Amino acid sequence: MAELPELLILSKQMDEQLQLKEFAEGELRQEKSLNLSPGEFLETIRGKKVLKVYNKGKWIFIQLSDDYHLLLNLGMGADVLYHEAGQSPEEYQCLFQFTDGSYFTSKFWWIGRAELLPDEELPQHKATKDIAITPLDPEFTPEYLQKLCQARSQIKNLILNQKKIGGIGNVYIHDILFRAKLHPQKVANTIESVKIDDLHHIIQENLKKAIELGGLAYEKDFYGENNGFGTEHFLVAYKEGEPCPECGGTIEKIKTGSTSSYICPNCQKL
Repeated sequence: MAELPELLILSKQMDEQLQLKEFAEGELRQEKSLNLSPGEFLETIRGKKVLKVYNKGKWIFIQLSDDYHLLLNLGMGADVLYHEAGQSPEEYQCLFQFTDGSYFTSKFWWIGRAELLPDEELPQHKATKDIAITPLDPEFTPEYLQKLCQARSQIKNLILNQKKIGGIGNVYIHDILFRAKLHPQKVANTIESVKIDDLHHIIQENLKKAIELGGLAYEKDFYGENNGFGTEHFLVAYKEGEPCPECGGTIEKIKTGSTSSYICPNCQKL
């Protein structure tokens, strides 16, 4: 599932490629993924131009002319792909074509969304109105994280809570907590202040490294390319049974609520 590094890369590519393109036609095959009927959706978006593309948490925001936004949520395993005029698309649920013949498609295999709404409704949009700042926003300071960690929440749940920190999911979290020497079930308000400052630095450093490498190797960018952050770059994530890179102990996969976690039980004591 795409997380902050992949969505930042994707939104930047979309912003550069789609500037001032005008929507013309489209095909919407999965009505359950939409907030409007396919006919109303296409009729409303037709003639609108792309002004800006950015992300908010795990959502892509496409700012349009006439005071509208097209919102995309990739859900699990979705691809958003650009095609030049005349190219044949692969499998898709949504296709949005521009007046120059180019288009982009989206393919959701689980819980993806495509929603079109006027700007005046954005502040009340249920799925995105409470998404927090991301770890790469200027407002994400050590003080901000210190304040969050006053809560009686398990540290993994706290970091994955999109209302507290936007954009991190169950891919990058394992190595973040490993480097910080924190067990995922450690209660946040029992963590020493100096460790929280270390955690802040590690969160930003790990995400920036992933961006520099082009995002997860199994996630496609806007041009269908798979980039460089592969299994060899993980420390403990998805490496159950392998030796810990720090102490040589055996990496374990444990159940943490509704998700699983990969930890070194020696380095990350509860």
